[in-house]
Amino acid sequence: MSRVAVVGGGRSVEHDVSLASGAGVAEGLAEAGHSVLRLTVDRAGGWHAGPAPELTPLTLPAAVGVLRRCDVVFPAMHGPHGEDGELAALCEVALVPYVGCGVGAGALAMDKWATKLLAEAAGVPTVPGRPLSAGERGSFAGPCVVKPVRSGSSHGVHLVTDPTAYDAAVDAAYRCDTRVLVEQVAAGREIDLGIVEHPDGRLQVLPALEIGRVGVFDTTTKYDGSADFRVPAALRDDELAALTEAALTVFDALGCRGLARVDFFLDATGPVLNEVNTMPGLTPHSQLPRMAAAAGLPYPALLDLLVQTALARVDGVTSPAAVPVMAR
Repeated sequence: MSRVAVVGGGRSVEHDVSLASGAGVAEGLAEAGHSVLRLTVDRAGGWHAGPAPELTPLTLPAAVGVLRRCDVVFPAMHGPHGEDGELAALCEVALVPYVGCGVGAGALAMDKWATKLLAEAAGVPTVPGRPLSAGERGSFAGPCVVKPVRSGSSHGVHLVTDPTAYDAAVDAAYRCDTRVLVEQVAAGREIDLGIVEHPDGRLQVLPALEIGRVGVFDTTTKYDGSADFRVPAALRDDELAALTEAALTVFDALGCRGLARVDFFLDATGPVLNEVNTMPGLTPHSQLPRMAAAAGLPYPALLDLLVQTALARVDGVTSPAAVPVMAR
């Protein structure tokens, strides 16, 4: 088995969620037989050996040295300064194999506006919206969702139905990012699809997961245990086929690899893209691991698959022409 460096934490508002993912990944990989070394990035960007709170400070050169002594890096970091391609870039410079998407895909998918533009160009509808930047305010033009362009875990996301609440929602989004996205309120069911890559390059679309919700699927609901996840989602064959095609199209348009979770609204017209997560939550109870379990892929086996795929890419095994594998 391999020596795997699991990196968690980070400078983003998703620091605590990343710590939880890192802890789960480390335990799952150890259960799968790998030798695991934990690294933690604190909220200020400092590197440490070990999991919180038992941390030994490391200089950046020392941290890179630790990474280079491992066979592969598992970057269990969400949000800016991690999932957005920054950690992938560090691994690229250090010549260390790593799990998941590359620099470009991470940066593009983290930017919700760029993701919309690419998806629309590829023929996948997205929720209509408009970006704000440089302190622009926009104006209330009816019910809308206000969110940061580059953030995750629904931080700074607000459903606005009252015009008097609009300015406060924009301010909250600007506290998370320098750019804000104002979207129409999407109708339809909220359906997530997970995609994992196999060592031979095949892409497996995991069973779809539906989020039972009223209003916005916010940060509190995501992590307080009250979320209503239904997997596999009850879908007609034509609905599943349309969602699968759209997910693979977006995955390819962004240049993703390794894994991603592609989130949609499903209305009467078909799939409408919400967003893409290139390093989604990876605790045993997170959405993508639940989808994998429904496909007969237990948590430790899922993590082992992701590691083997990263190593196969370095060895030149992965074919650039991946053949999709569908799963319900």
